[in-house]
Order: sequence, then structure tokens, then C-alpha cells
Amino acid sequence: MCVFNLRVCVCVFICVCVCVLSRFIRKQGLDRLFFECDTHMWRLGDRKIPEGIAVDGGSDWFLLNRMFVDYIINSEDELVVSMKRFYAYTLLPAESFFHTVLENSAHCASMVDNNLRITNWNRKLGCKCQYKHIVDWCGCSPNDFKPPDLPRFQQTSRPTFFARKFEASVNQEIVTQLDSFLFGPYPQETPGLQSYWENVYDETDSVASLSDSQLTHYHAFTRMGLSRAATSLQGHPDNNSCRYISRGHPVSVHLYFLSDVFQGYLVRQNASNLATSQLETLETWVSHSNHFTLGPTTNTLNRLQFAEVGTDWDAKERVFRNFGSLLGPTEEPVAMQRWGRGQNVTVTVVWVDPTNVIAATYDILVDGGTEYTHYRPPLTVPLRPGVWTLRVLHHWNLLASTSFVVSPLEYHDQQPIRQEDTVKLHSGPVRNSYMEQSFHGLNPILNLPVHLGQVEEAEFKASLTGAELQSWVDHLLSGVWSAADVCSQGPSSCPVMQRCRETGWSALSPDPKSDLGPPRGNGRIR
Repeated sequence: MCVFNLRVCVCVFICVCVCVLSRFIRKQGLDRLFFECDTHMWRLGDRKIPEGIAVDGGSDWFLLNRMFVDYIINSEDELVVSMKRFYAYTLLPAESFFHTVLENSAHCASMVDNNLRITNWNRKLGCKCQYKHIVDWCGCSPNDFKPPDLPRFQQTSRPTFFARKFEASVNQEIVTQLDSFLFGPYPQETPGLQSYWENVYDETDSVASLSDSQLTHYHAFTRMGLSRAATSLQGHPDNNSCRYISRGHPVSVHLYFLSDVFQGYLVRQNASNLATSQLETLETWVSHSNHFTLGPTTNTLNRLQFAEVGTDWDAKERVFRNFGSLLGPTEEPVAMQRWGRGQNVTVTVVWVDPTNVIAATYDILVDGGTEYTHYRPPLTVPLRPGVWTLRVLHHWNLLASTSFVVSPLEYHDQQPIRQEDTVKLHSGPVRNSYMEQSFHGLNPILNLPVHLGQVEEAEFKASLTGAELQSWVDHLLSGVWSAADVCSQGPSSCPVMQRCRETGWSALSPDPKSDLGPPRGNGRIR
């Protein structure tokens, strides 16, 4: 029997696979040779499992005692040396190396088949081959816990200290529910109880960590906030106390969620007050609007509930990791559709660029039980900046449409973009051809005329730089983003400017649920 005392633990808590060994070896790719190079895991060929070794494996979350760790690190036993050599060229060594060495060594009696953890496996969603771009293999990954999973915690009978996965940007409510179950609920009036902020950029990271598209969007968001501040003193056009000039790059950027719904970006920026020349740090909250609309006719086969275009689609959690779809000319966008249940139906998806060039079209067979479909057409970049349209059709009748913005870039390699680069990045693909196949013949069917004036305007804008380019960016993004509010980190010369810590939305506002202090006498944090 093991005592749960981290200071004198003599057991190894490790979860082993209960499946057929040959199947485990095959699924884990243990009989294949892998090598990592250039941030990609390459499968090089087949190999044999060492003879005389009882291969085992399971979760890569475990608790190892000091004696076993010392054995793994310092022992010169043939078992340890040979297993280190074998697992050096393995896809997921942590899911088998420790298990195998433990089971074949003198430490095997210390093994406890329980890693004290609840893991949220949903094979239907978690085995989507979503990492093929970085590894030559298809594996599975656990899903995030959500509120319907709470009974699993309440009803567990095994000793459990840990659980995965929790991700507040996907669902924070389950964290709140579990916290209430363990420690009791917070008072309903607790500030920030339903809010979640996630830092995605800080100036200590340097702008080199940002893409040119992100940097362009964040600066545009700041200008939206400064514009909102400038109009806050209505009726006093000569009063400059609420007018600012932005200084440098953004200080920080946060994602903001409320009740598990994405509310927008919070961009903090240093700015000089025009009236006093005082440097202030302002935070702008920009909110996003979607432009999804259902078609004009009622179609009994129309199961479509929503459609969206973005990048970094996570098929496991069914979210775009690029929140708000910050798209630039070099992105590779994905179209996602959400469906209700019903009859099988085949739909046609059409991508239309800002000059009414049909960039791509393809059919999707939607089975009766399918909830989500997604596809990334192999579009030739650069994409033409402007407002794009996605149409979903059934027998060429419109089921729904949505629009999205591909923003031009103010920056190239984190520097203000030069004209030779704007022409290259903002003119669309060569010969206006996004794919090898031309879809020009569909323009009359879809009532999409291509006007010479549209093309000439697009060509003119492709060469814009400086203030004119900024105005173009701001005009496009104002169609999908707006400044919901602005606040000041410290004292402000603007008499109507609120302090960030006094708002309910700022990343600087109170968030008691996230305050961590030292453990109490009973070992609990609250």
C-alpha cells in the first residue's frame, strides 16, 4: 500500500495501457523509426522491437519517485542504455520509455497503475490527424473539459489529484463549476467571475514574435481606440485633452472572453496627450462582428446554422485559434460550416475575392449526422486585400453567405512596408488566378459581374503606403471591428477617461478568482 506523501513517496504512479500489446505498438509507431529535424518529426522507416523486453506504455503523465529517477539518469545498466538508444528515435518516447524501463527493472514492484489523473478522451473528436503538418503520423489528443463533464469529477472513486485538459479560452465555466464543487462558490457579485483574459503579446516578447498581419491589426485597433477617445468630449471641438498620438508599438495584447464568448481584443498602447504632451498608457477594447446571413429562400434541406472563415482551425475543439480571424494576404484560410441534423445534402461552397474573381469552388457532402465541415482550398497567395465573400449554395440557390476581411499590411518583416513590397503583396495572385482551374464561367450564373473600375481601384490601392495605406486598413477593418471602450492605466489628462482598474472589461480590472496566495494550513489555496 502506498501513502500519498510527496516527501517519502516510494511508489511510481504511472498509467499503463490495457489494450492488446501489438495494437499499442502499432498505434504508437514503436515499430517505426522517427527523427526530428527542422521542427518536423519525420518517419524514416520500419524497425524491430528489441527482443527480451516487455514493451509497455500509456499516459505520459506520471509521478516518479527519486530512486527511479536516479536510476534512469545515472544507471549504466544495459537495460537503461539500450532503451535510451531505442527511444531516441521514437515518436512519443515519454508514453512508453518510463513504463518499459520500470516494468523490466528491479523497480517494477514500486509501480502503481494509476497516474492520479482524469483525462478527457473523446476519440471521435480527438483523433483528427490535426498535427500532420508537423509529424508524419496520426495520433489522438484529449479534449477540453466542459460543463457536461462535471459528474465525472463528482463520481470518481479512484484517488485523483489532477485532470486534463482545461482551457479557459474554450470553456471557463467547467473550471468555475469544479472550483465551486471543491471549495464552495464565490459570491455572485465577485468581479470578473465570468471573465477571462489571455495575454497573447507583451512588449518583452518584442514585435519579432508577431506576424506582420498581427502587428498591422493591433496598430489599427489602437487607432480605433484613440479615435473613440477623441470624440468623447462632444461639443468641445477645440479641446485637445482627449486627443492622443500613438507612440511606438503596442505594449500588450489580450484576448477577452465573457461567459465563454469571445468579446474581442484588448490592446494597450503608449500615447502622448495633445493638450499636455503627457505620455499615458491607454487600453482599447475592440469588438468583432460577424456577417453571416441566411439566404432569402426557405429550403427544407437547409441545415446550415453558421459559417465562418479563419485560420488555425482546431477540429478537436471546433474553434478557430486565430480569434476574430486576423487575416493578411499571405494567410491560408479555412471555411467552416456548422450544421443541424437532417437529411444528407450536397452543397457548393464559393469563395469570391474583392473584385468578384471566383477564387475557388468545391462541393461538400454533408451526412445527416455531421455537425461541422471545414476545408482549406489551396489558394495561390497573395490574397487580394479587401472584403471577401463566402457563399454556400444548394443547386445554385443561396443557402447562406458570410464576408470576411483580408487586410493589407502596414508592416513587412516588422518594418513599415515599402512600395515595392506593397505592390507585390497587395496585387493578388499572378493573372488573378488563385487556382490552376479558372472559374470565370460561373460569374454570370452567380450574378457576379467583374467591372473594370473595381479592378483599376484595386490596382491603385495595391501601391498605397504611409497614411493612405493606414486609411485603407482602417476603412476595411471598421467594417468588422469597432472600439467598444477605452481606458487609462494611470492618471489621465482626459477628464472623461476612466481608469482601467475601475472597468469590468480591462485586463487590469480586478479578477479575484485568479489570485493565488500561499496554501492554508489545510493545504488548500482557498
